[in-house]
Amino acid sequence: MSNTRIQIENNHNLMNKDGLFYKEFPSDYRQIRYFTLLIVQKAPPEIREINLLEQQVSELIKNAVKHGNKQDQDKLVKVWYSFTEEEARVIIEDEGNGFKAIRDWNDFNSKRNACLSDQNYEKLADFVSFRTDTSDDNDGGNAMFAALEYWNKGVVFTEKANCVAVGKTFRRKDAGIPMHH
Repeated sequence: MSNTRIQIENNHNLMNKDGLFYKEFPSDYRQIRYFTLLIVQKAPPEIREINLLEQQVSELIKNAVKHGNKQDQDKLVKVWYSFTEEEARVIIEDEGNGFKAIRDWNDFNSKRNACLSDQNYEKLADFVSFRTDTSDDNDGGNAMFAALEYWNKGVVFTEKANCVAVGKTFRRKDAGIPMHH
């Protein structure tokens, strides 16, 4: 079952930074791919979904650089992370004002899911992309739909909404093929 809502909770267990690796980066849009690779290189090769993991981490960093810090290279993106064959955890914090439309997005996504569940494809057309006053042509909330599906332990923002924590549990068969000696 996938998560259907972005959660808002400062003290959620996914926000716990104990034992996580830490890196910080300037808000340089051109280096997002490089920053992503620096983080994902810590993931064990046994994770079959390594490309999806990389895509999801990249999307979180891109949101922090673009929406959070408005590409101001004097502002940092801070990343805490941990990867095992069983679990991926990432916390990303920017210096921006936060994703203030979380509740609106949850409401939008709830209506979108209802259309999908009722197979009401005509009404679903109203819920193709989520936009706010600050959205540009490349924004539509699609990354957030995918994030909720991918991060099966949750997508959680702090109350200030400039810090997001995500987690994924990998099923054993997803972790790779057991090695035979």
